Amino acid sequence: MAAASCLLSEDQFLCSICLEVFTDPVALPCGHNFCNKCITDHWDINVRCQCPMCKRLYTTRPELQVNTFISEVAAQFRQSVQQEASCSSSEHQAAKPGEVPCDVCTGTKLKALKSCLVCLASYCETHLEPHLTIAGLKRHQLIDPVEDLEGRVCTKHDKLLELFCKSDQMCICMLCTVSDHKTHDVVPLTEEYEGKKDELKETEAEIQQMILKRRLKLQEIKRSVELSKKDADREIVEGVQVFTALKASVERSQAEFIKTIKEKQRATEIQAEGFIKELEEEISELMRRRTEVEQLSLSEDHLHLIQSFSSLNTAPTTKDWTQVSVHSPLYDGTVVRAVIQLEETLSKQMKKMFEAELRRVRKYAVNVMLDPDIVHPRPTQSSTKQQVNEGDKCRCVLSKQGFTSGRFYFEVQVSRWSSWTLGVARKSNMKREVTLSPSNGFWTVCMKWRFFKRLGGYFASGNPSVCLSLKSQPERVGVFVDYEDGVVSFYDINNAALFYSFTGCSFTDKLYPFFSPCHNDGDKIHTNINLCVLQ
Repeated sequence: MAAASCLLSEDQFLCSICLEVFTDPVALPCGHNFCNKCITDHWDINVRCQCPMCKRLYTTRPELQVNTFISEVAAQFRQSVQQEASCSSSEHQAAKPGEVPCDVCTGTKLKALKSCLVCLASYCETHLEPHLTIAGLKRHQLIDPVEDLEGRVCTKHDKLLELFCKSDQMCICMLCTVSDHKTHDVVPLTEEYEGKKDELKETEAEIQQMILKRRLKLQEIKRSVELSKKDADREIVEGVQVFTALKASVERSQAEFIKTIKEKQRATEIQAEGFIKELEEEISELMRRRTEVEQLSLSEDHLHLIQSFSSLNTAPTTKDWTQVSVHSPLYDGTVVRAVIQLEETLSKQMKKMFEAELRRVRKYAVNVMLDPDIVHPRPTQSSTKQQVNEGDKCRCVLSKQGFTSGRFYFEVQVSRWSSWTLGVARKSNMKREVTLSPSNGFWTVCMKWRFFKRLGGYFASGNPSVCLSLKSQPERVGVFVDYEDGVVSFYDINNAALFYSFTGCSFTDKLYPFFSPCHNDGDKIHTNINLCVLQ
């Protein structure tokens, strides 16, 4: 019958309503066949009950019975078409490297669609058909194609691994439960599978959260790089503007200096040209007079010589040149005055630049609070600041807050103290007497009144200390720290000037704002006592 059905055309097995191969075909009294559902739905929609093909009208809806013969022929035709399509498509599904091949195919191994855990074999679309149609094979467990199916079988009992031993954390077969794993906690593989899936979901959620955090950090770093580039570009533009202005100032000062020198030289030349002209005129007049005298002396006319003698013998009107001289102009001080003027111009430019820099570093200002645990005696409190009376014999203090990264800035009013030490320090050396220096964890600037005449009063502590030359006494000092770049800078706030920077520092510990308002002897201070005014 199947062979005969293959000789029929496909059109003979199509429902004229849905245009698909018959499903539960029924025959009307007029002999035309339709899918049971198609003709039923058609009559439910239309008021009149008639055949869609020949338009025969029925007064009552005919009782429909499935045409078993056409149904079987249509099913065989459908299966034949599917097999032909399967065979046709399988020709293009040969297993590629990395894909699981069919274990049944001979010759060219086609790509497996499923693997059977009971048969321990993988099947292509054609050879998988029995597992989809035969009742006994339908009960087999099919999974997506995998290699090494032997690894799913217990090597000791040659049985399928379908249990999980929680005690030994391994997959086992049924026979293992009565031997090596008799008293162990054993659960079905499906149960452990669900548990592991739940754990994997949690792990996936954790990983997803980690990915999210890292993506946010990635975006943060990218934004930081973009901001850094913008800051660098802006700094270059501002720096070029500053240096251009400074260069223009230097060029103007140089031009004015050269102009001054040339004007002095020109004045000298003009004076000399006037003297030269007068001298040349006198020389010409004297040479003419000399010629007349020579000619008269050769004359043999007695009367003429005597009569002309008086006029020629009289000395011509000339200037007394004995006190006349041309001196080179004095240029002493010209360069100095030009440099002083340039310095004043540069100072104005520098002040503008430092004011801009102060505005930038003040963005990193922090509120510094004293640490009451190490202040001795305990400082008095107020609503606006923490302070230690100058009469208290305190030596130094650290802030309560420390910093291990980034940038921070704070200011201290130092005008009330005759001697002070200000900066940042590590906490590790705060319980013993040490020498202030970066090597001991102190990056500070000091003002010592008793050294004022000898050392200028101000110095950066170190080994050796660096004497600082300040034009005026700071009233308020700002301290800026860039932890990563290893920079500690000190600013004279009132005069908008940077007067010292520690650079190239390598910070590894927490840094604390540090201040000492007291009169200390020498460079050593007792660092277990504390502070001042910070706000």
